[in-house]
Amino acid sequence: MKIDRLIGILSILLQEEKTTAPELAERFEVSRRTINRDIEDLCKAGIPIRTTQGTGGGISIMDGYRMDRTILTSKDMQMILTGLRSLDSVTGSRYYGQLMEKIQAGSSEFISGKESMLIDLSSWYKGSLAPKIEVIQDAIENRHLLEFKYYAPTGESNRTIEPYYLVFQWSSWYVWGWCSDREDYRLFKLNRMDRAAEAEQGFVCRDVPMPDLSSEKIFPGGIKVKALFTPDMKWRLVEEFGPHCFTEADDGRLLFSADYTDMENLVTWLMTFGAKAEVLEPREARDIIRRNAEETLQIYMED
Repeated sequence: MKIDRLIGILSILLQEEKTTAPELAERFEVSRRTINRDIEDLCKAGIPIRTTQGTGGGISIMDGYRMDRTILTSKDMQMILTGLRSLDSVTGSRYYGQLMEKIQAGSSEFISGKESMLIDLSSWYKGSLAPKIEVIQDAIENRHLLEFKYYAPTGESNRTIEPYYLVFQWSSWYVWGWCSDREDYRLFKLNRMDRAAEAEQGFVCRDVPMPDLSSEKIFPGGIKVKALFTPDMKWRLVEEFGPHCFTEADDGRLLFSADYTDMENLVTWLMTFGAKAEVLEPREARDIIRRNAEETLQIYMED
């Protein structure tokens, strides 16, 4: 516990300009005397810690100090390098690869063992995705507005946003920013964007909140769904909703129950199963699928 606390205190001191013993004692739920002993131990270990008394005083690390990377374990370094490789899989530049080489330089003994985790964040749209990511990164770094054409279920529109975060979630890339049209923060899917361009006009950075990426926030429920699936579709239900989303009915079919967020997406998803799915609820979805099937049948009717 003590070594974990010492590393935690050192991490705080490296990130914050100054802190105090009472603040550290409250944070780590120990006494102030224990924190004072911890500070003494860090000083004995060669960490140049400075303490000042009085108003505005506190505990800090001397200016210009750099932490030796050997405080990280071999496993820590492997996780860092894995993350950098994953970013290289979607960008069109060699920036992350070069950064990885800098970290690895001179660390062949420290970074031991074979890679055990590989992450590839690229997609079928890598050719168009990488340029968009580069444009958005530049706009975020330069604090310039981002302009693009956006295709949504409600139609297409030209948007201008203040970009703040690139987000990888739900197997897709998004940009989080302040939309001038909606006068609110919005999440835009990169695959629905076209002609993304960094504008010359800059913006003053807001006190932007971190995006709430919980599925309940982005994809609120509201549509109660019940449907029967043939047993050979079990793999898809498990893959997309988990093994607890269905029970086995008396006839061997799988009774699926869930909350869905959008009727159009629900109907589209159900129709991908063809005759292997029967909607029980909601009635509206059942009616839409029946009409779609009748219209499709008319198209393919022989003359």
